[in-house]
Amino acid sequence: MASYTAPVRDTAFVINELLGIEAHGALPGFSELSPELIETLVGEAGKFAAEVVAPLNHSGDQAGCVRDAEGSVTTPAGCRAAMDAFRAAGWGALSLPAAFGGQGLPHLLGFVVEEFLCSANQAFAMYPGLTNGAINALLVAASPELQRVYVPKMVSGAWLGTMNLTEPHCGTDLGLIRTKAVPQADGTYAITGTKIFISAGEHDLSENIVHLVLAKTPDAPAGSKGISLFVVPKFLPDGDGNPGARNAASCGALEHKMGIHGNATCVMNYDGATGWLVGEENRGLAAMFVMMNAARLGGGIQGLGQAEVAYQNGAAYARERRQGRALTGPAEPGEAADPLIVQPDVRRMLMEAKAFTEGMRALGLWVGLLVDLAEKESDEAKRAAASDLVGLLPPVVKGYGTDKGFDTAVAMQQIWGGHGYIVENGMEQFVRDARIAQIYEGANGVQAMDLVGRKLPAGGGRAIQAFFALVDGECAGVDAALAPVAEKLGKACGELKVATMWFMQNAMANPDNAGAGAYAYMHMTGIVALGLMWLRMAKVAQAALASGTGDAAFYQAKLVTARFFAERAMPQVGALRRQIEGGAEAMMALPAEAFGVA
Repeated sequence: MASYTAPVRDTAFVINELLGIEAHGALPGFSELSPELIETLVGEAGKFAAEVVAPLNHSGDQAGCVRDAEGSVTTPAGCRAAMDAFRAAGWGALSLPAAFGGQGLPHLLGFVVEEFLCSANQAFAMYPGLTNGAINALLVAASPELQRVYVPKMVSGAWLGTMNLTEPHCGTDLGLIRTKAVPQADGTYAITGTKIFISAGEHDLSENIVHLVLAKTPDAPAGSKGISLFVVPKFLPDGDGNPGARNAASCGALEHKMGIHGNATCVMNYDGATGWLVGEENRGLAAMFVMMNAARLGGGIQGLGQAEVAYQNGAAYARERRQGRALTGPAEPGEAADPLIVQPDVRRMLMEAKAFTEGMRALGLWVGLLVDLAEKESDEAKRAAASDLVGLLPPVVKGYGTDKGFDTAVAMQQIWGGHGYIVENGMEQFVRDARIAQIYEGANGVQAMDLVGRKLPAGGGRAIQAFFALVDGECAGVDAALAPVAEKLGKACGELKVATMWFMQNAMANPDNAGAGAYAYMHMTGIVALGLMWLRMAKVAQAALASGTGDAAFYQAKLVTARFFAERAMPQVGALRRQIEGGAEAMMALPAEAFGVA
């Protein structure tokens, strides 16, 4: 059976030492965050995830959710008690606004809780994760009255939330949606239509479910310009703000899925359900993008979470499983065989997993800090700089993070060999659960096109140029011990600059060139972003060792892993750049009928 221990030491290192959170003490929500308090919060969050949520992962996967004849859904045994404990402890409200009952702490601490929950039980983590995204959308776009009725209940966890975008005939192309919203005399709207793939659409974990639904009013313009956003609760709030009459919104079916069986993924039917307009009519997509951006960052954290728990179990098996001998001669002559971990190819997979998980954790928490700075920094220039990077990086965090998260889960299953294919050992569940994160919240190919088609040219390329400047600045003036890492990162960043220029020169004449190279560009950016994190971590580790730290092994491991990432991952950027320069001609040349049976 798989196990999980939250990476508390590494997380505290990133927050306290790498990000230097104390330096931001003047910002709202940061003032009382001492290193000791951070370690306590991180430790307690890790304990909750490991002891309360993780034990439900395998059993929840096996049992799944159950829908009865009336359309009500029951979650796996133990989930309700775990959600009650989560709600009582206030973990979901950690980084939500104090004005609505939250604790008002930095977003990056919310990212910590999200990672730990995703490692422990991704299906469970999705319930509060979606709720936080819905809260953010309401805070940005909803009227004060709607906020008053819904947000405090959602912050407390008494009511959970969803996002309803996809319909049977359309996925990413939301301009094709058919769900209708007809104005009523009392100012509400009658919502009619069917939505599919709705995570947490119906369940027994909260007293109400708040659906955010995209729909079109009768006279709406065609395409995405005619989309509006509506709050459609499962139960209509009564005069006291408590759940009242049942709304005409129901779960028509549960989707049968490859993974995340403990999360109720629903077909939702709206049959004239009562809804309230969020923001302006025909401006719903802009409001929903707030939720979608949060979901994209959350998707990257899911990739990290599955990679981390798979890595822990892969490493444990490699240390314990005896098979064969070391290539250089018996490592333990007194035993019948050596442990798998002496084999270089097993070490390759473990080092790749270690480099990704620790680098991705640093990147995710740095982006979390940037979200805080973009909202709370009083210095206008600093706030704008953080906002630019927050605009640039979500498709990289989501796309690269979930691709590598899945790859890591597969590699850790590989270490287990045939035992990794057996359900009871848990490794195959990590692979199945990790796979969805590459697909939903915008498939990774869509993320790549968003990066190249929208993020790069935004503001005249200001954000990507700022990113380049950050990398160049970090590489400049390093001492001899870290020069090999800095040199390889500088070279990788140079390759990324060349690829960026290639798009500028070739994508305008033929947009397919951008489409053909976008995926490679997203991975290039991801590798360079993790390289930036590893160089920064190496600098912190080197300084700690020079000061005579008592935890020398931890910091030595950081230096070795930084060198490994520089030697093994950063050279991939050059190959990806050459893929981009291959252009779209061969990729697009064959007629459609050439694909299939030859």
